[in-house]
Amino acid sequence: MHIGNVGDFNAQFADGSPHVRRAGGHYSCLAAFYSPDPRILVLPGQAHDFWTRELSRVLEWRDVEVYDEVAADDGGVARALMSRPALLDRIRRSGLPVITWGRTPESERLLTRSGARDGTGGGPGAISGAGPDDLGRALRVTRRYESKAAAHRLFRTLAPAHPGIVVPAQERMASRRRAARALAARAAAGAATVVKTEYGVGGSGTVVVTPRQVAEAGGARALVGHLPRGPLLIEDYVEGSGSGPCRNLTFDAVVDGEGAVHPVGVGVMDIEGTGYQGVTVGPGVVPDAPAEIAERFASAVGRALAAEGYRGWYDVDFVMDGSGRLAPVEINVRLTGPAAAFVIQARLAGIQGGRPLVRTLDRLPLGARLPAAPLADHLGEVSRRCRSLGVTLLPTVVTAAFEPDPYVGVALAARTPGALDAAEAVVRSANDALGRMFADPGVSSRPRPGPRAAPRSGRRAVAGSRRTRRPRRRRS
Repeated sequence: MHIGNVGDFNAQFADGSPHVRRAGGHYSCLAAFYSPDPRILVLPGQAHDFWTRELSRVLEWRDVEVYDEVAADDGGVARALMSRPALLDRIRRSGLPVITWGRTPESERLLTRSGARDGTGGGPGAISGAGPDDLGRALRVTRRYESKAAAHRLFRTLAPAHPGIVVPAQERMASRRRAARALAARAAAGAATVVKTEYGVGGSGTVVVTPRQVAEAGGARALVGHLPRGPLLIEDYVEGSGSGPCRNLTFDAVVDGEGAVHPVGVGVMDIEGTGYQGVTVGPGVVPDAPAEIAERFASAVGRALAAEGYRGWYDVDFVMDGSGRLAPVEINVRLTGPAAAFVIQARLAGIQGGRPLVRTLDRLPLGARLPAAPLADHLGEVSRRCRSLGVTLLPTVVTAAFEPDPYVGVALAARTPGALDAAEAVVRSANDALGRMFADPGVSSRPRPGPRAAPRSGRRAVAGSRRTRRPRRRRS
């Protein structure tokens, strides 16, 4: 059972604003990919029928129950479930391990109240079995090491035993005035600086400040006023000239119920500014030398987490410097965007054989806002074009297509990097073309006025692996 509680998790460490929770609600679509063969999905927003049918067809899922629209726009899934006794009873009676995006006080209470088995270690070779005491310890470790300051201290402790790892210096700023003085001194020395809030997800709360930016702002004091709110950490910027396509790496692993670390794999992240956009994983994506360095160090991090009581999925993100050394920058003590890529890879490998390359693109802009039916048509046509290139396309994030700034997420699977690149170009071009189409005065991207359906409290859709008929619905 997969519960899409991304908004709940993020709200622990961000400002908890409706925007943060709403964005987390869209990203909760990745709940479909917590493990290779889900049986029950619980999602905060509406799961479009075409999406679950297509995933079931390509990934050959057996009947999957989908309970959607269980939360309001704030994405508070676990809290909403606590007031849904029928659905809680379904969770209990299923006997299935429960996998959440990440641990929150609400999710721990949910697991305890429902009597469900914890399956947070789900994914390729899912591992579960934590008891109530383990849940509490794992939550404390999660909250401790989501702190970029605590993660940095752990990195400094472990690094001396790991050649090829370099940990950039970090300093906590006691005040904004002190931060301004530090940035001014670094800018005067010609050095770029990474400024971080202690907590942040997906690159939020992190900015790179260059000497030019300080000058253009009229000085460091003026610039500090535009930095993220909250306590600030200042960190040396790792120069990456010569690092090539492997500048931003991630290594994912799982800590099982006995505390053993199981490496999953390494990937190359797509980072825009400081924001995570997606990842590419698979054979040959990362050369052996940096992949081995990342695996050794990330495994040591996992053993340290396990010793403190953590159980479940985690990853360590790195940047590569110009000499090929890896600088660890954060720990994600939860499921991750790259986890979806590894799970899709594992499922397709089981179906097709071999290990495909998988690229996830989590936030591809759409040129126009699309309701469900036109979105299904658009993705269907793009999928057919990708298949002609020998590439499998899977929609991953489908609930944000009618946002003011609409976007969609997809995963691409292929046998060669060239095919992945060609398919990505096809998807981006098709998305852009929507904007040109709706720029025609005779075409509107907005649906025609009409009566609005009353909000539903949830449904159960059953999608078989080969079925194309409309899934059955039932109130949850």
